[in-house]
Amino acid sequence: MRTSEEVVIDVDGLRMRYGAADVLRDVTFQARRGEVLALLGPNGAGKTTTIEILEGFRMRSAGRVEVLGTDPAHGDEHWRARLGIVLQSWRDHGKWRVRELLAHQGSYYAGHSTERIARPWDGDELIAAVGLTEHADKQVRMLSGGQRRRLDVAIGMVGRPEMLFLDEPTAGFDPQARREFHELILGLAAAGQTTILLTTHDLPEAEKLADRILILDQGRIVADGSAKELAEQIVGEGEVRWTLNGRRHVRSTQDPTRFVFDLFETHGEAISNLEVRPSSLEDTYLSLVHRAESGLGDTADASARKEAV
Repeated sequence: MRTSEEVVIDVDGLRMRYGAADVLRDVTFQARRGEVLALLGPNGAGKTTTIEILEGFRMRSAGRVEVLGTDPAHGDEHWRARLGIVLQSWRDHGKWRVRELLAHQGSYYAGHSTERIARPWDGDELIAAVGLTEHADKQVRMLSGGQRRRLDVAIGMVGRPEMLFLDEPTAGFDPQARREFHELILGLAAAGQTTILLTTHDLPEAEKLADRILILDQGRIVADGSAKELAEQIVGEGEVRWTLNGRRHVRSTQDPTRFVFDLFETHGEAISNLEVRPSSLEDTYLSLVHRAESGLGDTADASARKEAV
């Protein structure tokens, strides 16, 4: 994945209040051109509200927000033409054929060219990009769930967006469809022109696709970094498993490499079934949730933000 230094999303002190309750509190982050950013968090953390504010569908209570240099609250038609949005559920276009539907959608972008994106996708070019060439003349209702989801992405991409929002894109996918969808997104990201903001509950998906991961908890960003960086910052320990004299052992350690070296230096060939598992995104996420449930959320929040700077 290739990213530039150009800031595409700039959020500073974002706050959202419903009545007396703060749904978002001092949310601050940036995303750069060509970056894939994953937004994670438990239900009620504020992910959907954040996305809707960035898309211009919801007014914020306070803070500064810019997407492609424009405040989404005042985004005009030209600005919206630079966005692509793939929601959790598709529109009902069952009787349309794939090629006809994309041609129709593309017609809406005429006259909205930018210096960076000169024209909408050619229909057949886009169909090939999302892997639907063999299904171009099928009615949408005849597509499988995975093929429908690819069409959703094609609809979101038809105007060659500079910013693409993906909300739970693989919910309900079978393993094969999920793998193909991941390949599609990685291919789009590799081109380096489209910034992608992804929300998901699938931690392996976020770890595979994202350059950076934001974790929202109780309306605040409590972690910001790559999966590897967050694992080191929040959990910081790997797990070593081995068998010695017929007994199975497990140890968590800050330095698995050194631990394994010492283990073999002490026991030599008596060690068998050695496994080393570095800290994962799942470990990080569960650790953050545990801290929040234990009343340590504010401490974890401050620590994670300090480490992420």
